[in-house]
Amino acid sequence: MRILLVQPAVKENMGLIDHLLFRFSIFPPFTLQQIAALTPDEHEVKIIDENRQKLKIEGKYDLVGITCFTANAPRAYEIADKFRKKGIKVVLGGYHPSALPEEARQHADAVVIGEAEEIWRDLLMDAEEDRLKPFYRGRPDNLADVPAPKRDGFSLTASIQATRGCPNGCEFCALSKMEGRKYRKKPIEKVIEEIEGTKHEAIIFYDASLTIDIKYTKELFRRMKGLNKKFACFGNANMLKNEELLELAREAGCVLWSIGFETISQETMNKLGKRYKIKEYPEIIREIREHGMAVIGSFVFGFDEDTPDVFERTLAEIEGWELDSAGFCILTPFPGTKLFDRLNEEGRILTRDWRKYTTENVVFMPRNMKPHELEEGVKYVSKEFFSPLKILKRTLGSVSLGFFPFLGNYFWNFSMRRFYRKELGI
Repeated sequence: MRILLVQPAVKENMGLIDHLLFRFSIFPPFTLQQIAALTPDEHEVKIIDENRQKLKIEGKYDLVGITCFTANAPRAYEIADKFRKKGIKVVLGGYHPSALPEEARQHADAVVIGEAEEIWRDLLMDAEEDRLKPFYRGRPDNLADVPAPKRDGFSLTASIQATRGCPNGCEFCALSKMEGRKYRKKPIEKVIEEIEGTKHEAIIFYDASLTIDIKYTKELFRRMKGLNKKFACFGNANMLKNEELLELAREAGCVLWSIGFETISQETMNKLGKRYKIKEYPEIIREIREHGMAVIGSFVFGFDEDTPDVFERTLAEIEGWELDSAGFCILTPFPGTKLFDRLNEEGRILTRDWRKYTTENVVFMPRNMKPHELEEGVKYVSKEFFSPLKILKRTLGSVSLGFFPFLGNYFWNFSMRRFYRKELGI
C-alpha cells in the first residue's frame, strides 16, 4: 500500500520565518517517524509535517494516517474529510483522538486509541483486506520491541524516548490519558543502540520525565559517557537535588533540563499533590547550572488559588532564580483529563472550539479572576520576561555554561519572544 502519514499544522497562515523555524526545529515529528518504523517494508510510506512542508490532497494513496493534539484536531479533521471524499481510507490517532475517540470516528475509518506499536501491523492488514475496525487500542508493556524512529535529515536533533508513562497523574496533564500512569522503561542497551545509530550530535529525550526512576536514569547516563552526544531532557525539580545524578548527566552530555515548576504558590503545589518545596527551587537551579547545564522552567496560570496579583508576584519571585529561559501557559483543561471532567461538571468550560486549546487562550471560567484578567496577566508576564534587555542578560549569563547551552538558550529565547509577540501581541 501507499501510505501517507500527516502531522497537521499547529497554527494557520505561518510566515516564512515560522516555516524556517519549524523546518529546522529541534523537535522533529517523532510520532510519524515512529509509525514509519513500525510499517513493514512492502509498504511505501511518505511523511508530511505541515509545519515544514505543504500538504497536497491530490496525491494517490491507499491509506492516510493523521496524528493530532487537541489544538490542531480541527485541521486534522479537515484533512481527513478531504481524503475520505476521494475514497481514501483514513486513520486518526494521537492525544485528542485517544481522549475523544467517538468524535474522531466521525472523520475517520478507524481511530487508534493510545499507542500504535501492538496494533499497527494488524491495522494495515485489515486496511488491505478492506475490513478496518472502528477502534484499535494499544499500550505495549514491553518497550524492548519498540523500534527506533525513521529519522529525516532536516531536523537539528534526534528524538529519543527511553520511557513512557507518568505515575504522578496530575489533574491537568493529558499524558496520563495517552501513555497511562504505569511507568515503562526501554532496556538501556536498546536506548544506547538507538543513540549510537543516529548521526545527529544533539538529542531531545521525549520522556515525560527522566527523574522518575533515578536508578534507571543514572545507569543510562553512565552508559552514555563517551558517545559524544549533547542532549536535553525533562525532569522533576525535587529529584534534581541528587548530586550524583547531576554529575552523571553532565558527563553524559546533558546541556539542558526542562522543569515544570508550575507555580510559585506552595498552597497550589500541595493541592496538585506534588511534594515539591518551592523555597528550594533557587538552590536546585543553581546546582544544575553549576554543573554546566541550563534550566528552562515552565509556569501555569489559572489555578483555582490564583488571584490577579499572581503575575507580578511570579515575576518578582523568579527574578532571582537564574533561569535561562521559561514558558508561561494558561491552564487548559484538555479533553480526557481530570481537570476537564471537573470543570465540565462545575459548568466552567467556556468553549469547545478546540482551536483555542493552545494554552494561550482562556477556555474556562477561572475561580478568582475574570477570563480577560488571566489572559492579560500572561501577556504581561511574557512581555516582561522576554524583554530584549532581559533576554540579553540571560543569554550572556549562559556563556559560562559552554557553547551548546549558550546556543540553545539564545535559540529558545529568540523563538519564544517571537512566538509571544505573534500569538499574544506582546
